Amino acid sequence: MTAPAPTARRRGRGRAAALLLVLAGLTAVVAVPTWFTTTGTDPLRGTVSVEVSGTQVAPAVVAGAVVILAAVAAVGLVGRIGRWFVALVVVAVGVLVVATTLGVTTDPVAAVTPSVAAQTGVGRLDGPVTTTVWPWAALAVGVLDVVAGAWFAAASRTWSGPSRRHETGPAASAAPTGQAPDERSDWDALSRGDDPS
Repeated sequence: MTAPAPTARRRGRGRAAALLLVLAGLTAVVAVPTWFTTTGTDPLRGTVSVEVSGTQVAPAVVAGAVVILAAVAAVGLVGRIGRWFVALVVVAVGVLVVATTLGVTTDPVAAVTPSVAAQTGVGRLDGPVTTTVWPWAALAVGVLDVVAGAWFAAASRTWSGPSRRHETGPAASAAPTGQAPDERSDWDALSRGDDPS
């Protein structure tokens, strides 16, 4: 009755990969909408409304989503030490998202001024900066990333190591003692998942 254990471990890896995939999507999605709105003066159009997205004021959030996406690919490949690295990366991304979002919400005028200047040609605001709900959603997702990284570190401790099927080494490639390597022993080694070369 030992067969269910590897299956459960594979399911655990699958769940972790799916969770990280969802987090990568959420982290990217919260950066796309408008985070701030304000007004600026365009020499031709006069006063114009300017909408500034999270990708403009906090590009690190999208970069963090890409890093988590890379971590998804690593979940099934890394060993025991690699899993700690993946967990650390996910936690670091969460901290980055929180810090970046707090940085722009603390001083929204400084955050939106470059975008206003790019859209109007004048680096001066004509009105107050209004903050939408999306920066707060990004904060929540950043905290969720940190929690998910901590959960991943705890959950991955019960998983088995990566397959040794494609590893080579003296034990894997050597023919049995007293026998010269031949085609049959090479095929037997390949059948076991060893590389006889």
